[in-house]
Amino acid sequence: MAINKARVRQLHAALAPIMALPLVLTLLTGMFFQMAIVSGKGNDFFWLLELHRGKFGQVNLENIYPFLNALGLLTLIITGVLLWFQTRERGRR
Repeated sequence: MAINKARVRQLHAALAPIMALPLVLTLLTGMFFQMAIVSGKGNDFFWLLELHRGKFGQVNLENIYPFLNALGLLTLIITGVLLWFQTRERGRR
């Protein structure tokens, strides 16, 4: 099974900037909400938990947001590993 190197690189390059925002948003909101809980002020920061779960005001993606995040991250991991192996193969020649 031959993997089209150009397509893998294009897919990875197209998805990386798109997936950066939701992944960073999930990471930061989870981290800051946990810090608020530890400091005893968690009740004031439930809006962070809503963002973390995918509720963006009127737009409620809570049911699919985790799956979209996971699918995007999994795709980036797979394409990144494929690109990494291609680079290693080129270095051995």
